Amino acid sequence: MEFFRIHRDIPFMRYATIFNVVSALTFVAAVFFLVTKGLHLSIEFKGGTVVEVKYPQAANLERMRESLRGAGFEHPEASTFGTASDVLIRLPITPGSSSDTTSARAFEALCRAEKGAVRQFDQVSPQGEHHARTSCVDAAGKELVSLQRVEFVGPMVGEELAQNGVNALIMVVVGVMLYLAVRFEWKYAVAAIIANLHDVVIIMGFFAFFQWEFSLTVLAAILAVLGYSVNESVVIFDRIRENFRKQRKMSVQEVIDNAITSTMSRTIITHGCTEMMVLSMLFFGGPTLHYFAVALTIGILFGIYSSVFVAAAVAMKLGVKREDLIKPVKEKDETDGAVV
Repeated sequence: MEFFRIHRDIPFMRYATIFNVVSALTFVAAVFFLVTKGLHLSIEFKGGTVVEVKYPQAANLERMRESLRGAGFEHPEASTFGTASDVLIRLPITPGSSSDTTSARAFEALCRAEKGAVRQFDQVSPQGEHHARTSCVDAAGKELVSLQRVEFVGPMVGEELAQNGVNALIMVVVGVMLYLAVRFEWKYAVAAIIANLHDVVIIMGFFAFFQWEFSLTVLAAILAVLGYSVNESVVIFDRIRENFRKQRKMSVQEVIDNAITSTMSRTIITHGCTEMMVLSMLFFGGPTLHYFAVALTIGILFGIYSSVFVAAAVAMKLGVKREDLIKPVKEKDETDGAVV
């Protein structure tokens, strides 16, 4: 399926050096911001307090976040789980405050937003054990919010998650390199990995520069971008191999230009449809999906650029040629190997 067909090849590789310089400058800028500013890690990586609360009706998450920010909590996370009335709140570590103090302050802020008062109740379990239950009630004694549980996530857990994330990224990179090296040739594998790492570092550079929160969902988006970008590179490399077989008189530069030009319609359809879905998450998905969608949006846009301009340009600079993909045909010996 094609929306349009370009009948004259666009000379992309004529400007390959310019593209490489722009990519290098962007990459260096991203690394600079990562080193100087660093990532604003979420509670999963730094540790903090997890508070579970329950409402009698569907919770208003935005009002909850505003109440927590008003109580002095920076970047509080609130999301429903199970039902719309069960809410999980993640709060960063507050210097000089224990987990119990932090959770109590947060619950009081939520209770004030509901115009209630915090009360402690003695509750008896089915086993006959007594334990205190914290709730927010109105003047008539009706329960407005109940505190279900409080947990502390230590920094050691965050370090383990960070290490697991790095391990996952390394495994993806190694797997992609092996796949491309087997399917095509090592030069194409190196070119694709350089382009993909270019995308990953730039996404992280954006998060470092704007100090957006870097969470596990953002890490998942980065891993998704890696696979997505590789797919675009594979499509272009496949067309390059096909052109090497069909267009025997074309130079390497002309073959790559033709491959990129002939796949542009497919690129616009694929990435356009994907970007529409991602933008719908960005604008209508709420705070929970916001940074996940932001990372995907940046990754898709730079994935198009890197697959078309970086990967192909680097492959050409590495000296790809027809013989790398098309083995020369051996002339048949008239004696059929017989020796007299």
